[in-house]
Order: sequence, then C-alpha cells, then structure tokens
Amino acid sequence: MNERAYLCLGANLGEPRETLHRAAGLLEQAGLTISRRSAFYRTPPWGPVPQPDYVNQVLEVFSPLRPRDLLVLALKVERLLGRDRAREERYGPRCIDIDILLFGEESVSEADLVLPHPRLLERAFALVPLTEIAPDIVVAGVKAVAALERLDRSGIERLP
Repeated sequence: MNERAYLCLGANLGEPRETLHRAAGLLEQAGLTISRRSAFYRTPPWGPVPQPDYVNQVLEVFSPLRPRDLLVLALKVERLLGRDRAREERYGPRCIDIDILLFGEESVSEADLVLPHPRLLERAFALVPLTEIAPDIVVAGVKAVAALERLDRSGIERLP
C-alpha cells in the first residue's frame, strides 16, 4: 500500500536549499516516492523568536509507511541533517523541519501526531507551496486555496 502524503520542509540555518535537497534525497532513499515538488519559497519566520527567513517546500510523496512510521522517518532525517530538538528553542531557528501536512484521508489525533496538521489552514508558508502542487486539495472540509485567500501572504516569495 502506498498512500499519498504531503510533507512541508523548511530550514533557515546553514544552506537551506541544499538541506532541503538532501532531506528529499534521504526520504527517497528510505522508500518514499516523490511525485511532485513545489518551488522553494522564502518565507518570514512564524512565531515569537527573531530569526532569519525560512526556505520552505512541499513534497507530494507516496509512502509505503503508516503515519506513525512516516513521522519516525521524518524525525530520523531531521537528526541525520543535524537537528537536535532537545536543544533548540520552540519556534526558533532550525537547520531542518519536516512536517506531515496530510496523509491520504486519514485523521490521527495522538499526543505527538495530529493529521491533518492542526495549524495547516493558518499557515501561509505551508499553504502557498501546497496549493502550487495540489490546487484542488481539501483539508478538513475546507479548500486550501480558500483558506489561503484569508491569510497574510506578505513576505512570501517564490525563489528562482
């Protein structure tokens, strides 16, 4: 069974584009099939901590893994690329962040895994690249493009 999932990758330390390329490669090596990739977007940081802009990208993947195992893989890839969640500031800068936005039609509500991503419809930095590659996608009964129209997209720039 391969289920369609959408992953949001982001980084704002080091060489973000290179890190996102490396993350995608590691995800593929682990058995995911990347079917679509958004462009890279420069996005303002989200949250209260002053920090550099992010580079974000959304991947459409087909996963042989269940949601929990996909989360374990995402966290492993983050660690391989140098992320140490225990030592970082919440909403602070990071070398890599991989979020599962959607996993098929599944709803999951666990302490460390909620699908669809609980704040997806509030985050332009994820919706802009998501709707680029999946313009008709519906999240929790809401068209993602309609949710995006209500959000502030200032500062989000498609990179060449």
